[in-house]
Amino acid sequence: MRLSDAFGRFWIVMACLVGMAQPSVAQKPATHSFQIAKGAFLLDGKPLQIISGELHYARIPREYWRHRLRMARAMGLNTIATYVFWNYHEVRPGVFDFHTGNRDLGEFIRIAQEEGLWVILRPGPYVCAEWDFGGLPSYLLKTPAVAVRSNDPRYMKAARRYIDAMAKEIRPLLVTHGGPILMVQVENEYGSFGSDSSYKEATRRMLIHAGIDVPLFTADGDWLFQKGGIPGVFAAANGEMNYDSLTKRVDAFNKGTGPYMVAELYPGWLTHWAEPFPVTPVDSFLPAYDSLLKRGVSINLYMFHGGTNFGFTSGANYTKAMPIEPSMTSYDYDAPLSEAGWATPKYYALRDVIRRNVSYAIPDVPDALPVIAVPPVHLTAVTDLFGIVDRITPVNSSQPMSFEDLDQSSGYVLYRHRSASAMHAVLSVPGLRDYAAVFVDGRRVATLDRRTKNFSCAVDIPAGGRLDILVENMGRINYGSALVSDRKGIVQPVTIASAEITGWSMYRLPFASVPSGGTTKRVVSAAAGTPTLYRGSFTLDRTGDTFLDMRAWNKGIVFVNGINIGRYWNSGPQQTLYLPGAWLRRGRNDVVVFELNGHNGASEIAGLTRPILAQLNAESHPQ
Repeated sequence: MRLSDAFGRFWIVMACLVGMAQPSVAQKPATHSFQIAKGAFLLDGKPLQIISGELHYARIPREYWRHRLRMARAMGLNTIATYVFWNYHEVRPGVFDFHTGNRDLGEFIRIAQEEGLWVILRPGPYVCAEWDFGGLPSYLLKTPAVAVRSNDPRYMKAARRYIDAMAKEIRPLLVTHGGPILMVQVENEYGSFGSDSSYKEATRRMLIHAGIDVPLFTADGDWLFQKGGIPGVFAAANGEMNYDSLTKRVDAFNKGTGPYMVAELYPGWLTHWAEPFPVTPVDSFLPAYDSLLKRGVSINLYMFHGGTNFGFTSGANYTKAMPIEPSMTSYDYDAPLSEAGWATPKYYALRDVIRRNVSYAIPDVPDALPVIAVPPVHLTAVTDLFGIVDRITPVNSSQPMSFEDLDQSSGYVLYRHRSASAMHAVLSVPGLRDYAAVFVDGRRVATLDRRTKNFSCAVDIPAGGRLDILVENMGRINYGSALVSDRKGIVQPVTIASAEITGWSMYRLPFASVPSGGTTKRVVSAAAGTPTLYRGSFTLDRTGDTFLDMRAWNKGIVFVNGINIGRYWNSGPQQTLYLPGAWLRRGRNDVVVFELNGHNGASEIAGLTRPILAQLNAESHPQ
């Protein structure tokens, strides 16, 4: 080594050490002002037209957040909107999780900012969104039930606890503190539920007291402003596509101050089990969307990207004819960005319209994430339902207890009664919520279903015989007045020949994690139709998104590598389950299926490269 080289390296090292010794100066994020004034949204005093799309971080694997947000930016959006699901974050009463996995709300918002997007936050406390109980925690329905969405002190205390915990996470991310959050919504579509001015005002104050110092707004159908709106709070409209109607109704409530915003314009629609997949043609909304943009209206597309109701997060609706309409696991919504994050023709049509209406540059569309076809995976029956409950200590009570009174939110409960005398008569379970398999001495005798108002069946129970009723919670009602009392399990007395049955043992099966069942002491009977746990595995040399083909199975849930990816039901129209590649690994991957119909001839699952979301099957309910 030459001497000059040695001196040169010496001074380079010294310079690096000096640089390291200097204290680093953290660059403070730039703060902004955001106001609703002069008939416009004003960002730092300049008009901003909000071109937004809705996507929910809880319905997207954390590993895919950045990809989905880049897809939003590449369609031309400058803002994204998201609900915050109270019951997803309050994991136990008074215990909150805002950091684990895709519960990390703050990280999602920070990534949105990094990708050049503003954020509209919709924290409820009630949100609807086809999510279980509209985002409200199920413990509110425990006896004595709380009057939700009201000034019931018990509800307000719980809601305030949630809002305070949520606000602690997002205050540094408000636009006034250097973050991307422009506005925060108060409650959600309250006009379709009630008109209690004191409750609305108390909810507004709750957000302000929690330190939310950006503009607040409400969102209702524009004909419901007077019921759902709050004086002095900006009112945005849901579903409006006519400019003249929008301005007329908004001006009447907002006193002509403007601006105009459609908080939910629908490029797709939700889907329930056992109903046709709704297709929303692009020409049914695109001309109106284009026209509203041209006239300066701010718009949020609900949904831009739906995602997936993983686990037991899906909710339910109802009609006069049908007491409950459970929502599917897939929340594809026929949205511009598909469940798996694929750009659809609708995406490109919207992109073209947005490009014509904005002056800012729109980035190129990112590549789609890898997709793979998993070869058939052989599954072996491990144990049946009764092998599982043998390991569980029951709760005993004279009357059947609801899920909520058993301190269980989701999954299943087995209700067991031993009959002292022989009974051959009609079993009636009018309080069934929502779906049940009935067994006598371990033999399946009937399936009951709240959807079809099928609450009874004939039973023949010998003296000393055992009656078992396995009840599945299909998701709490998320919209309308019926949500206030949608407790799960068996919520009324059970009768046989009109005589009330007392003396019950209840076995809790929440299935929040993979149920145990390594070795079985039982012989699984193919003829019994008993719910059965199956296990299998497969090996990958590369990972990618896939869609598990469940057409040969009947009804149940699937775990992959310990994650509950959702329920399947061959009633359709959804026949596959979206399995994100981010949850797979090179090498061995484990699959567990809990099949409610027991052994029905199926023994394999394969992974397809495309989903099946529009295939109905009327012959899907075993009796």
